[in-house]
Amino acid sequence: MVFMTTFVIPLLSILMMKLTKNIVSFHMENKDERVFPFSMISLFYMITTYLFYIKFQVDPALILALAVITISVILLTSITFFWKISAHMTGTAGLMAIIIAIALKNPAIDYLYLVLGSTILTGSIGSARLYLNAHTPAEVLIGFGLGFTVCFSAFYWML
Repeated sequence: MVFMTTFVIPLLSILMMKLTKNIVSFHMENKDERVFPFSMISLFYMITTYLFYIKFQVDPALILALAVITISVILLTSITFFWKISAHMTGTAGLMAIIIAIALKNPAIDYLYLVLGSTILTGSIGSARLYLNAHTPAEVLIGFGLGFTVCFSAFYWML
């Protein structure tokens, strides 16, 4: 269900936006073109989080993960009204932050390879965004800061 509501349905929505010419390309290079798709994705994440919180009995850590991802996407969308930041960095920095927070909260378990892997992944994606001229260094840095701050704070203090 998470895969359907947070990947398949948003992907189909973006395809429809492209076919109906609401977006020029899948790259969404300017901030104005990103507002509508990001708003739709925010809505899908809110619905998913709501359904899992209210309707399903699942691990609270999953609910927390969905909630912080939803908050990150909503903040990303809000910032997009004024400035383009890296959604890729927001997502990967959020993943890295969750792994680091869990590792700090559970020192008895060795999370070294997960922390290193997520750090390499985040650095690689940030470098790729810069290399492709998809973002400026400031846009990558702010995207990283948003994802890391929201996810680390929530997982470190609430888990």
